[in-house]
Amino acid sequence: MYFADRVDAGRQLAARLGRFKGHEVVVLGLPRGGVPVAGEVAEFLDAPLDICLVRKLGVPSRPELAMGAIGEGGVRVVNEDIVRDARVSARDLEAVEERERAVLADRARTYRGSRRPVPLEGRTVVVVDDGLATGATALAACRVVRAGGAARIVLAVPVAPYGWTARLGGEADETVAVHTPQGFAAVGQFYREFDQTPDAEVVDRLDRSRAARDPVVRHTAVRIPGGGPELPGDLALPDGAAGLVLFAHGSGSGRHSPRNRAVAAALNRAGLGTLLFDLLTEAEAADRARVFDTPLLAGRLAQASAWAAGWPETEALPRGYFGASTGAAAALWAAAAPEDEVAAVVSRGGRPDLAEERLAAVRAPTLLIVGGADEPVLDLNRRAEALLRCESRVEVVLGAGHLFEEPGALEEVAALATAWFTGRFRTVGGGVDR
Repeated sequence: MYFADRVDAGRQLAARLGRFKGHEVVVLGLPRGGVPVAGEVAEFLDAPLDICLVRKLGVPSRPELAMGAIGEGGVRVVNEDIVRDARVSARDLEAVEERERAVLADRARTYRGSRRPVPLEGRTVVVVDDGLATGATALAACRVVRAGGAARIVLAVPVAPYGWTARLGGEADETVAVHTPQGFAAVGQFYREFDQTPDAEVVDRLDRSRAARDPVVRHTAVRIPGGGPELPGDLALPDGAAGLVLFAHGSGSGRHSPRNRAVAAALNRAGLGTLLFDLLTEAEAADRARVFDTPLLAGRLAQASAWAAGWPETEALPRGYFGASTGAAAALWAAAAPEDEVAAVVSRGGRPDLAEERLAAVRAPTLLIVGGADEPVLDLNRRAEALLRCESRVEVVLGAGHLFEEPGALEEVAALATAWFTGRFRTVGGGVDR
């Protein structure tokens, strides 16, 4: 027996992971038992804590024996040897998988609620469980994390069988175990207390981690001077902001757009500053010709970007553009200017066709987010991606229309934008001369 309980195991495991302290890592616990262990690791490393949702596929006659595992994103791992030796039919395997998929979806709602997962793109991710037996669940977890864009995966457990790394088939870039005994029957034999972890404990641990890490955000009303009229804006800066995202709104909208403000709030929670401002004055907004004047709108966006580059609180921050509808055209037009230093662009339901003549000149990595039900705009964005010469990607939010009003659609937009900006800002902050 090595551990008093999962908290003790987490503290012992954390001591083996000290080299990651001070680095931008994410810690993921496998619910349910892995979360208390991961919580101790995350606290020690001062890292964000989230969950990696996977479900064991137990042999029908011996549910404790894993014949495979499934995870978010359609990940599926099956141990064909165990399936064959246990004489599990294809129909029985399918029935077990269908049942576990339903549990997986329910667990996601229970643990995360309306919150989006912590972005993994480009990050080192430490995947933690309370122990490893067959390795099927850990294998599925590594594949889920890799599919999420992780740059490096560290699989860490308090206890695993001797020679356990061979079971992972190289899915993890690094493995850490406190103990690797040869006499291994089950994970629980190495704990004094190994009761089932309740859902409430998982939720509480996640909530405590999030509350401790949510940044304090300072909001300031600003007026942006330039060659044209002063533009009123709302500047939001979290403590230690990693970058600044300037919003270019669509026609008939402005800095009070509820959709843009919802995305901005998500970016703020992720530690990014935001600037929402009016591209046009009230009188100008009544003129439809000005509403669709892409060069004019791009000029106003460039005006705000230049102001941010000179403002003491934002001058050192890498900048990005988030454009909605016609505002996306303005963002792309501005990003194509030779003097523009924007680090990333995100378009939501954008009209890149209004900046088509400038697309080939855009240098900043560009993410085009489109609703799956917004077919005309989806076609326009796919054509735009073919014209872009920079890093680019089209992301389709299934079932969403042009305004992303469907349940969960805007939250998906916010999660995609957060991952895109944080990943690109981190590259700039890592040493690119601006």
